[in-house]
Amino acid sequence: MTFVLARRACVVAALSLLFAGSALAHGPSRQKVVEKIEIDAPAAKVWEIVGNFQDWNWHPAIAKTEGTGGNAADAKRKLTLKNGGVIDETLTKYDADGKSLSYKIDAVDVKVLPVNNYAATISVKEDGGKSVVEWKGAFYRGFMNNDPPPELSDEAGIKAVSDIYKSGLAALKAKAESK
Repeated sequence: MTFVLARRACVVAALSLLFAGSALAHGPSRQKVVEKIEIDAPAAKVWEIVGNFQDWNWHPAIAKTEGTGGNAADAKRKLTLKNGGVIDETLTKYDADGKSLSYKIDAVDVKVLPVNNYAATISVKEDGGKSVVEWKGAFYRGFMNNDPPPELSDEAGIKAVSDIYKSGLAALKAKAESK
């Protein structure tokens, strides 16, 4: 009788380890980054700068923006970065009245930006003569399998996206407040 109970306990323990191991092996989780900044300028003025999908040269990392389709859904753009990297993007939603645009990355080398399946929204809200700009994005890390190298981990993706948002929002603030 003791042998049967011991054997059952071993089977239960083995099954528990099996299921626990499979839960850990699910792959990456979707990460999210949200950054906000207050700008001492009316929302219409800020939107005039950030709301043109075909011209994001206000961002300090971007050397050149080229694209087609204007601000219509499915418009395309190619961002050439100052470090030589290239990012191809598609505009997925544009709301001029709501001062919001959403886009996704179609192609980027993970050495340029360590993320996959990236989508983002940037919006401008009026706040008593000032503006609040929110830039939020969601993505998977650059390495889609388990045990990513440090440069393609969740942390690396979060840091890279957060740095892009912070530097872009700071540049947007400086540009909008200086005009």
